[in-house]
Amino acid sequence: MPTTSSPAAYAIAILLCLLLSPATAEIKNVKITADARPMILLEKFGFTHSGHVTIAVSSVSITSSLSRPDPSHLGFFLLSEDSLIQVIIELQQTPNFCVLESKYINLLFTFRDLSPPPHSSFNNSYPVTSPNEYNLFFANCAPESQATMEVRTDVYNLDDGGVRDYLSAGLTQLPTLFSVFSLTYFIFLGIWIYICLTNKRSVHRIHLLMALLVLIKALNLMFAAEDKHYVKVTGTPHGWDILFYIFQFIRVVLLFTVIVLIGTGWSFLKPFLQEREKKVLMIVIPLQVLANLASVVIGETGPFIKDWVTWNQIFLLVDIICCCAIIFPIVWSIRSLRETSKTDGKAARNLAKLTLFRQFYIVVIGYLYFTRIVVFALRTIAAYKYQWVSSAAEEIASLAFYTIMFYMFSPVDKNEYFVLDEEEEQEAEMALRDEEFEL
Repeated sequence: MPTTSSPAAYAIAILLCLLLSPATAEIKNVKITADARPMILLEKFGFTHSGHVTIAVSSVSITSSLSRPDPSHLGFFLLSEDSLIQVIIELQQTPNFCVLESKYINLLFTFRDLSPPPHSSFNNSYPVTSPNEYNLFFANCAPESQATMEVRTDVYNLDDGGVRDYLSAGLTQLPTLFSVFSLTYFIFLGIWIYICLTNKRSVHRIHLLMALLVLIKALNLMFAAEDKHYVKVTGTPHGWDILFYIFQFIRVVLLFTVIVLIGTGWSFLKPFLQEREKKVLMIVIPLQVLANLASVVIGETGPFIKDWVTWNQIFLLVDIICCCAIIFPIVWSIRSLRETSKTDGKAARNLAKLTLFRQFYIVVIGYLYFTRIVVFALRTIAAYKYQWVSSAAEEIASLAFYTIMFYMFSPVDKNEYFVLDEEEEQEAEMALRDEEFEL
Protein backbone atom coordinates (compact mmCIF):
# COMPACT_ATOMS: atom_id res chain seq x y z
CA MET A 1 0.00 0.00 0.00
CA PRO A 2 1.35 3.46 -0.68
CA THR A 3 2.71 5.67 1.99
CA THR A 4 0.34 8.61 2.07
CA SER A 5 0.24 9.50 5.75
CA SER A 6 1.54 12.87 6.88
CA PRO A 7 4.79 13.34 8.84
CA ALA A 8 2.70 14.50 11.80
CA ALA A 9 0.79 11.20 11.75
CA TYR A 10 4.08 9.31 11.68
CA ALA A 11 5.35 11.32 14.65
CA ILE A 12 2.21 10.58 16.67
CA ALA A 13 2.43 6.88 15.81
CA ILE A 14 6.08 6.79 16.89
CA LEU A 15 5.30 8.51 20.18
CA LEU A 16 2.40 6.11 20.89
CA CYS A 17 4.60 3.07 20.21
CA LEU A 18 7.33 4.37 22.51
CA LEU A 19 4.88 5.11 25.34
CA LEU A 20 3.32 1.65 25.14
CA SER A 21 6.49 -0.32 24.46
CA PRO A 22 8.45 -1.51 27.50
CA ALA A 23 12.20 -1.85 27.35
CA THR A 24 12.82 -5.35 26.10
CA ALA A 25 15.70 -7.50 25.08
CA GLU A 26 16.07 -10.84 23.53
CA ILE A 27 17.61 -12.33 20.44
CA LYS A 28 14.75 -11.66 18.05
CA ASN A 29 14.05 -12.88 14.54
CA VAL A 30 11.62 -10.64 12.70
CA LYS A 31 10.07 -11.20 9.29
CA ILE A 32 8.84 -8.06 7.54
CA THR A 33 6.67 -8.67 4.48
CA ALA A 34 5.66 -6.00 1.94
CA ASP A 35 5.63 -3.34 4.64
CA ALA A 36 5.19 0.26 3.52
CA ARG A 37 5.47 1.91 6.93
CA PRO A 38 8.06 4.72 6.95
CA MET A 39 9.33 3.78 10.41
CA ILE A 40 9.21 0.44 12.25
CA LEU A 41 10.22 0.17 15.91
CA LEU A 42 12.15 -3.06 16.48
CA GLU A 43 13.60 -2.73 19.99
CA LYS A 44 13.66 -0.45 23.02
CA PHE A 45 16.67 -1.05 25.22
CA GLY A 46 18.61 0.60 28.04
CA PHE A 47 22.34 0.52 27.35
CA THR A 48 25.27 0.85 29.72
CA HIS A 49 28.67 2.14 28.58
CA SER A 50 29.41 -1.35 27.17
CA GLY A 51 26.32 -1.91 25.03
CA HIS A 52 26.22 -3.63 21.66
CA VAL A 53 23.75 -3.93 18.79
CA THR A 54 24.14 -6.71 16.24
CA ILE A 55 21.88 -6.61 13.19
CA ALA A 56 21.63 -9.23 10.48
CA VAL A 57 19.31 -8.72 7.50
CA SER A 58 18.67 -11.23 4.76
CA SER A 59 16.24 -11.97 1.91
CA VAL A 60 15.97 -8.22 1.30
CA SER A 61 13.55 -7.13 -1.38
CA ILE A 62 12.33 -3.60 -2.09
CA THR A 63 9.42 -3.09 -4.47
CA SER A 64 8.21 0.28 -5.69
CA SER A 65 5.51 1.54 -8.03
CA LEU A 66 7.81 4.40 -8.98
CA SER A 67 11.43 4.40 -10.10
CA ARG A 68 14.03 2.26 -8.38
CA PRO A 69 14.33 3.54 -4.79
CA ASP A 70 17.51 5.15 -3.53
CA PRO A 71 19.10 2.56 -1.16
CA SER A 72 20.37 5.36 1.08
CA HIS A 73 16.73 6.14 1.91
CA LEU A 74 16.31 2.82 3.69
CA GLY A 75 18.23 1.82 6.78
CA PHE A 76 18.51 1.22 10.50
CA PHE A 77 19.23 3.73 13.24
CA LEU A 78 19.21 4.23 17.01
CA LEU A 79 17.23 7.05 18.59
CA SER A 80 17.79 8.02 22.21
CA GLU A 81 14.97 9.11 24.47
CA ASP A 82 16.69 12.50 24.84
CA SER A 83 16.57 13.12 21.07
CA LEU A 84 13.05 11.87 20.50
CA ILE A 85 11.32 15.27 20.72
CA GLN A 86 13.79 16.89 18.29
CA VAL A 87 13.18 14.19 15.69
CA ILE A 88 9.41 14.48 16.07
CA ILE A 89 9.67 18.25 15.54
CA GLU A 90 11.74 17.67 12.39
CA LEU A 91 9.13 15.23 11.05
CA GLN A 92 6.32 17.69 11.71
CA GLN A 93 7.99 20.85 10.40
CA THR A 94 9.91 19.64 7.33
CA PRO A 95 7.95 18.27 4.33
CA ASN A 96 9.32 15.04 2.83
CA PHE A 97 11.95 14.89 5.56
CA CYS A 98 13.85 11.59 5.78
CA VAL A 99 14.67 10.67 9.35
CA LEU A 100 17.90 8.98 8.19
CA GLU A 101 19.23 12.47 7.47
CA SER A 102 18.55 13.76 10.98
CA LYS A 103 21.50 14.92 13.05
CA TYR A 104 19.79 13.63 16.20
CA ILE A 105 19.92 9.94 15.31
CA ASN A 106 22.69 7.38 15.53
CA LEU A 107 22.73 5.96 12.00
CA LEU A 108 23.85 2.32 11.87
CA PHE A 109 23.67 1.54 8.17
CA THR A 110 21.61 2.12 5.04
CA PHE A 111 20.80 -0.29 2.24
CA ARG A 112 23.60 1.33 0.26
CA ASP A 113 25.87 -0.87 2.41
CA LEU A 114 24.18 -3.98 1.05
CA SER A 115 26.09 -5.47 -1.84
CA PRO A 116 24.62 -5.74 -4.37
CA PRO A 117 21.27 -4.06 -3.54
CA PRO A 118 18.36 -4.55 -3.50
CA HIS A 119 18.61 -8.37 -3.05
CA SER A 120 21.29 -9.03 -0.48
CA SER A 121 22.18 -9.62 3.16
CA PHE A 122 24.08 -7.74 5.82
CA ASN A 123 25.50 -8.55 9.26
CA ASN A 124 27.36 -6.20 11.55
CA SER A 125 27.80 -5.29 15.20
CA TYR A 126 27.88 -1.77 16.62
CA PRO A 127 29.14 -0.63 20.04
CA VAL A 128 27.04 1.78 22.10
CA THR A 129 29.34 3.68 24.42
CA SER A 130 26.98 6.46 25.54
CA PRO A 131 24.67 5.09 28.28
CA ASN A 132 21.01 5.81 27.58
CA GLU A 133 17.78 4.19 26.50
CA TYR A 134 17.67 3.81 22.74
CA ASN A 135 15.04 2.76 20.24
CA LEU A 136 16.11 0.67 17.27
CA PHE A 137 14.21 1.69 14.14
CA PHE A 138 14.03 0.66 10.52
CA ALA A 139 13.26 3.65 8.27
CA ASN A 140 11.87 3.62 4.75
CA CYS A 141 11.94 7.06 3.18
CA ALA A 142 11.53 5.81 -0.40
CA PRO A 143 8.08 6.93 -1.65
CA GLU A 144 5.56 4.32 -2.77
CA SER A 145 7.86 1.45 -1.75
CA GLN A 146 7.48 -1.73 0.27
CA ALA A 147 10.17 -3.59 2.19
CA THR A 148 10.45 -7.34 2.61
CA MET A 149 13.27 -8.86 4.69
CA GLU A 150 14.23 -11.05 7.60
CA VAL A 151 15.90 -9.28 10.52
CA ARG A 152 17.79 -10.74 13.46
CA THR A 153 18.69 -8.43 16.33
CA ASP A 154 21.04 -9.11 19.24
CA VAL A 155 20.93 -6.26 21.75
CA TYR A 156 22.90 -6.59 24.98
CA ASN A 157 25.24 -5.07 27.54
CA LEU A 158 28.51 -6.50 28.80
CA ASP A 159 28.90 -6.84 32.57
CA ASP A 160 32.18 -6.29 34.44
CA GLY A 161 33.31 -9.81 33.54
CA GLY A 162 32.60 -9.33 29.84
CA VAL A 163 29.51 -11.59 29.95
CA ARG A 164 26.53 -10.63 27.82
CA ASP A 165 23.40 -9.39 29.61
CA TYR A 166 20.41 -9.43 27.27
CA LEU A 167 18.15 -7.59 29.70
CA SER A 168 17.87 -3.83 29.51
CA ALA A 169 19.91 -1.88 32.07
CA GLY A 170 16.74 -1.13 34.02
CA LEU A 171 15.43 -4.69 33.98
CA THR A 172 18.48 -6.77 34.81
CA GLN A 173 17.37 -6.92 38.48
CA LEU A 174 14.04 -8.61 37.62
CA PRO A 175 15.12 -12.28 38.04
CA THR A 176 16.21 -11.60 41.63
CA LEU A 177 13.15 -9.44 42.33
CA PHE A 178 10.70 -12.08 41.12
CA SER A 179 12.54 -14.84 42.98
CA VAL A 180 12.31 -12.96 46.28
CA PHE A 181 8.57 -12.32 45.88
CA SER A 182 7.98 -15.92 44.80
CA LEU A 183 9.62 -17.16 48.00
CA THR A 184 7.55 -14.64 49.98
CA TYR A 185 4.32 -16.02 48.56
CA PHE A 186 5.33 -19.61 49.30
CA ILE A 187 5.87 -18.53 52.94
CA PHE A 188 2.52 -16.72 52.78
CA LEU A 189 0.90 -19.96 51.59
CA GLY A 190 2.42 -21.89 54.49
CA ILE A 191 1.04 -19.38 57.00
CA TRP A 192 -2.40 -19.49 55.37
CA ILE A 193 -2.48 -23.29 55.47
CA TYR A 194 -1.53 -23.18 59.17
CA ILE A 195 -4.35 -20.70 59.90
CA CYS A 196 -6.85 -22.89 58.04
CA LEU A 197 -5.73 -26.05 59.86
CA THR A 198 -5.99 -24.40 63.28
CA ASN A 199 -9.48 -23.04 62.51
CA LYS A 200 -11.00 -25.96 60.65
CA ARG A 201 -14.55 -25.24 61.82
CA SER A 202 -14.49 -21.79 60.22
CA VAL A 203 -12.93 -22.84 56.90
CA HIS A 204 -15.16 -22.43 53.84
CA ARG A 205 -14.67 -23.22 50.18
CA ILE A 206 -13.61 -19.65 49.48
CA HIS A 207 -10.63 -20.09 51.83
CA LEU A 208 -9.44 -23.09 49.81
CA LEU A 209 -9.79 -21.05 46.64
CA MET A 210 -7.75 -18.28 48.26
CA ALA A 211 -5.03 -20.82 49.09
CA LEU A 212 -4.99 -21.91 45.44
CA LEU A 213 -4.67 -18.27 44.39
CA VAL A 214 -1.55 -17.78 46.55
CA LEU A 215 -0.02 -20.98 45.16
CA ILE A 216 -0.62 -19.89 41.56
CA LYS A 217 0.79 -16.43 42.32
CA ALA A 218 3.96 -17.98 43.79
CA LEU A 219 4.39 -20.28 40.78
CA ASN A 220 3.71 -17.43 38.36
CA LEU A 221 6.51 -15.37 39.92
CA MET A 222 8.84 -18.38 39.99
CA PHE A 223 8.36 -18.95 36.26
CA ALA A 224 8.69 -15.20 35.61
CA ALA A 225 12.05 -15.28 37.42
CA GLU A 226 13.21 -18.27 35.33
CA ASP A 227 11.97 -16.62 32.14
CA LYS A 228 13.88 -13.39 32.81
CA HIS A 229 16.96 -15.29 34.01
CA TYR A 230 17.32 -17.25 30.79
CA VAL A 231 16.66 -14.16 28.68
CA LYS A 232 19.31 -12.31 30.69
CA VAL A 233 21.91 -15.05 30.22
CA THR A 234 21.16 -16.50 26.79
CA GLY A 235 18.88 -14.04 25.00
CA THR A 236 16.03 -16.58 24.75
CA PRO A 237 13.56 -17.81 27.42
CA HIS A 238 14.09 -21.53 26.66
CA GLY A 239 10.35 -22.21 26.93
CA TRP A 240 9.92 -20.68 30.39
CA ASP A 241 7.83 -17.92 28.83
CA ILE A 242 5.15 -20.52 27.98
CA LEU A 243 4.82 -21.56 31.63
CA PHE A 244 4.87 -17.90 32.66
CA TYR A 245 1.96 -17.04 30.34
CA ILE A 246 -0.05 -20.11 31.41
CA PHE A 247 0.24 -19.34 35.12
CA GLN A 248 -0.23 -15.62 34.55
CA PHE A 249 -3.54 -16.39 32.84
CA ILE A 250 -4.66 -18.72 35.65
CA ARG A 251 -3.55 -16.23 38.31
CA VAL A 252 -5.36 -13.23 36.80
CA VAL A 253 -8.60 -15.16 36.18
CA LEU A 254 -8.46 -16.65 39.69
CA LEU A 255 -7.75 -13.26 41.31
CA PHE A 256 -10.74 -11.61 39.64
CA THR A 257 -12.89 -14.63 40.48
CA VAL A 258 -11.88 -14.57 44.17
CA ILE A 259 -12.58 -10.83 44.42
CA VAL A 260 -16.02 -11.33 42.87
CA LEU A 261 -16.84 -14.30 45.11
CA ILE A 262 -15.68 -12.52 48.27
CA GLY A 263 -17.63 -9.45 47.19
CA THR A 264 -20.79 -11.55 46.90
CA GLY A 265 -20.20 -13.31 50.21
CA TRP A 266 -20.16 -16.72 48.51
CA SER A 267 -19.68 -19.81 50.73
CA PHE A 268 -19.32 -17.97 54.05
CA LEU A 269 -22.47 -15.81 53.82
CA LYS A 270 -24.48 -17.77 51.27
CA PRO A 271 -24.00 -21.13 49.56
CA PHE A 272 -24.90 -20.01 46.03
CA LEU A 273 -24.58 -17.08 43.64
CA GLN A 274 -27.47 -15.03 42.36
CA GLU A 275 -28.10 -14.81 38.63
CA ARG A 276 -26.62 -11.33 38.22
CA GLU A 277 -23.49 -12.39 40.11
CA LYS A 278 -23.07 -15.37 37.80
CA LYS A 279 -23.35 -13.00 34.84
CA VAL A 280 -20.47 -10.93 36.21
CA LEU A 281 -18.25 -14.02 36.25
CA MET A 282 -19.47 -14.99 32.78
CA ILE A 283 -18.39 -11.56 31.55
CA VAL A 284 -15.11 -11.26 33.46
CA ILE A 285 -13.64 -14.69 32.68
CA PRO A 286 -14.01 -14.54 28.83
CA LEU A 287 -12.71 -10.97 28.86
CA GLN A 288 -9.68 -12.12 30.83
CA VAL A 289 -9.08 -14.80 28.19
CA LEU A 290 -9.03 -12.03 25.58
CA ALA A 291 -6.82 -9.81 27.74
CA ASN A 292 -4.29 -12.59 28.25
CA LEU A 293 -4.29 -13.38 24.53
CA ALA A 294 -3.48 -9.73 23.90
CA SER A 295 -0.77 -9.89 26.58
CA VAL A 296 0.87 -12.87 24.85
CA VAL A 297 0.80 -11.12 21.46
CA ILE A 298 2.30 -7.96 23.00
CA GLY A 299 5.00 -9.86 24.87
CA GLU A 300 6.00 -12.35 22.19
CA THR A 301 5.94 -10.18 19.08
CA GLY A 302 6.83 -6.55 19.58
CA PRO A 303 6.02 -3.12 18.17
CA PHE A 304 7.24 -4.11 14.69
CA ILE A 305 3.95 -5.87 13.85
CA LYS A 306 1.33 -3.66 12.23
CA ASP A 307 -1.42 -4.38 14.78
CA TRP A 308 0.77 -4.04 17.88
CA VAL A 309 -0.80 -0.78 19.03
CA THR A 310 -4.26 -2.26 18.46
CA TRP A 311 -3.47 -5.24 20.71
CA ASN A 312 -2.28 -2.82 23.40
CA GLN A 313 -5.53 -0.90 23.15
CA ILE A 314 -7.54 -4.13 23.40
CA PHE A 315 -5.61 -5.16 26.50
CA LEU A 316 -6.10 -1.80 28.21
CA LEU A 317 -9.82 -1.62 27.33
CA VAL A 318 -10.56 -5.16 28.51
CA ASP A 319 -8.61 -4.63 31.72
CA ILE A 320 -10.57 -1.46 32.51
CA ILE A 321 -13.90 -3.26 31.86
CA CYS A 322 -12.91 -6.14 34.16
CA CYS A 323 -11.78 -3.77 36.91
CA CYS A 324 -15.13 -1.99 36.77
CA ALA A 325 -17.13 -5.24 36.63
CA ILE A 326 -15.66 -6.74 39.81
CA ILE A 327 -16.72 -3.68 41.81
CA PHE A 328 -20.44 -4.27 41.24
CA PRO A 329 -20.82 -7.40 43.44
CA ILE A 330 -19.26 -5.57 46.39
CA VAL A 331 -21.67 -2.65 45.92
CA TRP A 332 -24.59 -5.09 45.67
CA SER A 333 -23.54 -6.77 48.92
CA ILE A 334 -23.30 -3.42 50.71
CA ARG A 335 -26.81 -2.48 49.54
CA SER A 336 -28.19 -5.90 50.48
CA LEU A 337 -26.69 -5.72 53.98
CA ARG A 338 -28.09 -2.24 54.48
CA GLU A 339 -31.58 -3.45 53.52
CA THR A 340 -31.31 -6.63 55.63
CA SER A 341 -30.25 -4.67 58.70
CA LYS A 342 -33.72 -3.05 58.79
CA THR A 343 -35.60 -6.34 59.13
CA ASP A 344 -33.65 -9.25 60.63
CA GLY A 345 -32.97 -7.79 64.10
CA LYS A 346 -29.27 -8.59 64.07
CA ALA A 347 -27.89 -5.09 63.88
CA ALA A 348 -24.43 -5.78 65.30
CA ARG A 349 -23.71 -8.60 62.92
CA ASN A 350 -25.01 -6.64 59.95
CA LEU A 351 -23.09 -3.53 60.93
CA ALA A 352 -19.89 -5.58 61.19
CA LYS A 353 -20.52 -7.11 57.78
CA LEU A 354 -21.39 -3.73 56.32
CA THR A 355 -18.22 -2.15 57.71
CA LEU A 356 -16.12 -5.05 56.45
CA PHE A 357 -17.49 -4.85 52.92
CA ARG A 358 -17.02 -1.10 52.82
CA GLN A 359 -13.41 -1.55 53.86
CA PHE A 360 -12.97 -4.28 51.25
CA TYR A 361 -14.47 -1.95 48.62
CA ILE A 362 -11.92 0.75 49.49
CA VAL A 363 -9.04 -1.77 49.46
CA VAL A 364 -10.02 -3.13 46.01
CA ILE A 365 -10.39 0.38 44.56
CA GLY A 366 -7.02 1.38 46.00
CA TYR A 367 -5.33 -1.75 44.64
CA LEU A 368 -6.77 -1.31 41.14
CA TYR A 369 -5.91 2.39 41.08
CA PHE A 370 -2.33 1.82 42.19
CA THR A 371 -1.55 -1.10 39.89
CA ARG A 372 -3.23 0.47 36.82
CA ILE A 373 -2.48 4.18 37.21
CA VAL A 374 0.44 4.69 39.59
CA VAL A 375 2.48 1.75 38.27
CA PHE A 376 1.96 2.93 34.67
CA ALA A 377 3.05 6.44 35.68
CA LEU A 378 6.18 5.04 37.35
CA ARG A 379 6.96 2.97 34.28
CA THR A 380 6.57 6.05 32.08
CA ILE A 381 8.48 8.66 34.10
CA ALA A 382 11.20 6.56 35.76
CA ALA A 383 14.70 6.83 34.35
CA TYR A 384 15.61 3.85 32.19
CA LYS A 385 18.06 2.56 34.82
CA TYR A 386 15.23 2.32 37.37
CA GLN A 387 12.51 0.63 35.31
CA TRP A 388 12.58 -2.27 37.76
CA VAL A 389 11.09 0.07 40.38
CA SER A 390 7.66 -0.06 38.71
CA SER A 391 7.70 -3.88 38.86
CA ALA A 392 8.78 -3.76 42.51
CA ALA A 393 6.01 -1.26 43.32
CA GLU A 394 3.43 -3.46 41.60
CA GLU A 395 4.53 -6.57 43.50
CA ILE A 396 4.64 -4.72 46.84
CA ALA A 397 1.11 -3.39 46.21
CA SER A 398 -0.09 -6.89 45.26
CA LEU A 399 1.45 -8.42 48.38
CA ALA A 400 -0.15 -5.72 50.54
CA PHE A 401 -3.52 -6.33 48.87
CA TYR A 402 -3.31 -10.11 49.37
CA THR A 403 -2.30 -9.62 53.01
CA ILE A 404 -5.17 -7.24 53.79
CA MET A 405 -7.76 -9.30 51.91
CA PHE A 406 -6.70 -12.55 53.54
CA TYR A 407 -6.62 -10.93 56.99
CA MET A 408 -10.10 -9.44 56.57
CA PHE A 409 -11.63 -12.74 55.50
CA SER A 410 -9.49 -15.21 57.42
CA PRO A 411 -11.17 -18.34 58.90
CA VAL A 412 -11.04 -17.41 62.58
CA ASP A 413 -13.70 -18.27 65.17
CA LYS A 414 -14.08 -14.70 66.41
CA ASN A 415 -14.55 -13.21 62.99
CA GLU A 416 -16.41 -9.92 62.68
CA TYR A 417 -19.17 -11.81 60.90
CA PHE A 418 -20.17 -13.48 64.17
CA VAL A 419 -20.34 -10.50 66.53
CA LEU A 420 -23.40 -11.03 68.75
CA ASP A 421 -22.63 -9.11 71.96
CA GLU A 422 -25.82 -7.50 73.38
CA GLU A 423 -24.26 -4.12 74.16
CA GLU A 424 -22.75 -3.99 70.71
CA GLU A 425 -26.15 -5.00 69.34
CA GLN A 426 -27.79 -1.95 70.90
CA GLU A 427 -25.01 0.38 69.78
CA ALA A 428 -25.20 -1.06 66.27
CA GLU A 429 -28.95 -0.50 66.09
CA MET A 430 -28.44 3.16 66.96
CA ALA A 431 -25.64 3.47 64.42
CA LEU A 432 -27.76 1.93 61.68
CA ARG A 433 -30.69 4.22 62.51
CA ASP A 434 -28.39 7.25 62.39
CA GLU A 435 -26.99 6.10 59.08
CA GLU A 436 -30.49 5.58 57.65
CA PHE A 437 -31.46 9.06 58.83
CA GLU A 438 -28.39 10.59 57.18
CA LEU A 439 -29.13 8.79 53.92
